[in-house]
Amino acid sequence: MFEMIPFMTCRPQRRDPFKEMEAFEKNFFGPWFSSTASAPFRTDIREKDDAFILESELPGFKKEEIDVSLEGETLTIKAEHSAENEEKKDESYIRRERSYGSYVRSFDVTGIDTENLTAKFEDGVLTLTLPKVVPVKPEPKKLVIE
Repeated sequence: MFEMIPFMTCRPQRRDPFKEMEAFEKNFFGPWFSSTASAPFRTDIREKDDAFILESELPGFKKEEIDVSLEGETLTIKAEHSAENEEKKDESYIRRERSYGSYVRSFDVTGIDTENLTAKFEDGVLTLTLPKVVPVKPEPKKLVIE
């Protein structure tokens, strides 16, 4: 918690409580729950009256590189770049910073009408509309009095 001050330094170093809190959060919850860690891709989920809207940022991906699958009560979004698609025979890279690989996120879709899911990919954003299951109201029964 306390940092050692080098012998030759006359002024003490300032403590940064925000950095300490981020370190605590990362150690306690793990890297995926930390506010400074980046998930495979960022996703926003909004709720409307009749549906949830799930928007995932997938910049640089093509529609063919994205796979959305549903297995039981789990919705999985997988996006995969392959390096061989970007390689050009006559170019030699000095430095490459764009990443290639696959990214996967899964979501629980309990309470969702999985038969009527819709997906749209536009401008690097995958938008899924997840309609809510409409609760069935039981009809009142009238008993006949004998």
